[in-house]
Amino acid sequence: MLSTDMCEMSFIIPCYRSESTIGNVINEIRDTVKKLSVDDYEIIAVDDCSPDGVYEVLKDISQKDPHVRAIRFSKNFGQHAGMIAGVQHSKGNICVFLDDDGQCPVDHLDELIKPLYNGYDVAIVEYGKKKQSFFKNIGSTFNEIAANILIDKPRDIQMGNFMAFRRFVADEIARYRGPYPYISGLLFRSSARVINVPLKERERMAGGTTYTFKKLVALWVNSFTAFSIKPLRMAVIAGIIAAVIGLILAVVTVIRKIVTPVMTVGWSSTISVILVLGGLILFVLGIIGEYVGRIYMSINETPQYVIAEMNNFDDRV
Repeated sequence: MLSTDMCEMSFIIPCYRSESTIGNVINEIRDTVKKLSVDDYEIIAVDDCSPDGVYEVLKDISQKDPHVRAIRFSKNFGQHAGMIAGVQHSKGNICVFLDDDGQCPVDHLDELIKPLYNGYDVAIVEYGKKKQSFFKNIGSTFNEIAANILIDKPRDIQMGNFMAFRRFVADEIARYRGPYPYISGLLFRSSARVINVPLKERERMAGGTTYTFKKLVALWVNSFTAFSIKPLRMAVIAGIIAAVIGLILAVVTVIRKIVTPVMTVGWSSTISVILVLGGLILFVLGIIGEYVGRIYMSINETPQYVIAEMNNFDDRV
């Protein structure tokens, strides 16, 4: 077994529907660290209650290789929960997030971690145009814009799932106990020394994206409300603008009535104003409700995840 002391590098892999690919990903990590002469490392694979047999594959690998550690969730908690669970159980001076489908160019790991030895705290791979569906591209673009506005992400930094960061950043992520983990928010609140490393994304080894529309919407909502109160401030500004517009329209209506006494007040304009203001009010109430709901879930200590089984963690507290 590996020591309970710090190791040089931790690889964290959230797993879902990757029974046929995770073995190849782990083998590539082994080959890469061998080329880099890194002997003291660990691979933490987190099964997010996958419906296939990925955990059985992980158990078999971990029983043969003390570097490989496996965690199985009791239900599906999402990719970000898997990532934070891996961080909380890691010991690496450098932590690396990567996908389980083989798209991440692990063979270029040396290029990814190089900035961490040159003053940067977080290095994120930038793929340029990602190899994903049109719908997923729209979702990624929306998330990038939301992150720019809400968590002060630099506009020249592109987010991705293949990244490396130093231990103090990992410790800050691990300290987070809220029920709605959002890795991007945790990274950018931990350090401003973030850089992109341009690499070429590879094709998936098998299968397609596991992000459904429901999961994408949940991620969008999380990006809006997890680490910022700016949506509430935006709602206040929107309310003020609507009130000013409403006041101007009221003044215009009164003046027109005085100038043209026979003018009939328009039914359509009245209904339009009611619909706009009504929609705005419901939107603002929805944002407030989301924050209140998250406060309620936090007070009730809703867990980030629940672990059903672990392998190769006998030496961990």
